[in-house]
Amino acid sequence: MWSTLFDGNSTFGVENIGTMVKADTKIAEVSAASILAKVTHDREIVEMAKLYPAYGFERHKGYGTKAHMEALVKYGRCPIHRKTFRVKGLED
Repeated sequence: MWSTLFDGNSTFGVENIGTMVKADTKIAEVSAASILAKVTHDREIVEMAKLYPAYGFERHKGYGTKAHMEALVKYGRCPIHRKTFRVKGLED
């Protein structure tokens, strides 16, 4: 039996982890963890906006909005951008 549950269908190669699609809608603890993770992410990204103001993180929180994609194309990636995130028009 596993003691850790990922919301989704991939363990990302980590052993002894269970997966469940839509676990955040089925298990209260996963739902709570999802909310905490989003709130924490949004707070951290607003702080990053102070370091990288050109990207407008305080407005889109790093999600793939049109404004965020346009800033990525215009300015390129900053150190907090994931290199695995593909953006049309951004040369790697």
